[in-house]
Amino acid sequence: MTYSTVRPHARRVLWLSAGAAALALAACSPPTAKKAETTAPSATTPAAAPAADKFVMPKVPAGDYKLDPAHANLEFKVSHLGFSHYTARFTDFDAKLKFDPANPSASSVEATIDPKSLTLPNPPAGFKDELTGKAWLDAGQYPAITFRSTKVEVTGANTAKVTGDFTLHGVTKPVVLDATFNGGYAGHPMDPHARIGFSAHGTFNRSEFGIGFGVPAPGTTMGVSDAVDVQIEAEFSGPPLADAKAPAATPAH
Repeated sequence: MTYSTVRPHARRVLWLSAGAAALALAACSPPTAKKAETTAPSATTPAAAPAADKFVMPKVPAGDYKLDPAHANLEFKVSHLGFSHYTARFTDFDAKLKFDPANPSASSVEATIDPKSLTLPNPPAGFKDELTGKAWLDAGQYPAITFRSTKVEVTGANTAKVTGDFTLHGVTKPVVLDATFNGGYAGHPMDPHARIGFSAHGTFNRSEFGIGFGVPAPGTTMGVSDAVDVQIEAEFSGPPLADAKAPAATPAH
């Protein structure tokens, strides 16, 4: 794709990515495990194996968790002319999670993204600077994109909806992420801290944040879609393993 063909639309992508990224950072708390329905086997029928879709909540501690940036990804997609889904991401972001596995709805998350960390696929010279400049993201005036959760609603054995205040380019509006708790552990000899992981997905309309330039006219796809699709993968590190041994003292020389 040449600069002339991308430039009119890729600009909108930045806006989208900005919103997407912030959403993305907002990882949610895992819901309470679903009780598995069981039926007593008959004398002639062998007991059935546990259903593969029955989620078992791991034994992980409640407490403060921080994002592991080496195991996190925040990307967004927008439709370009209806021909493809332009995909980009942010690489500099952070998140803090207060997590309670016994009461997921009491959990909360805060995330911050540096808009200057926008990463584009094969951008032409100067294109990123244009997108982060005053005409678009205006990263100098608005150096952070943020998300602060206001509600966690359990929707399944390991799923939840996370609602939060999303701030982009000086505008704050509520957004919702559909999150999945992928599992975790209380600690490991090679990783003596609790670790949990999430996947999250959400969409929002950029025009609601005052970024309506290039949105296709009704009934057409000529432009860059209003809808921004956000995909998040994130792992968090939490409280230390209860029985972790302290490092041996270095003998004096």
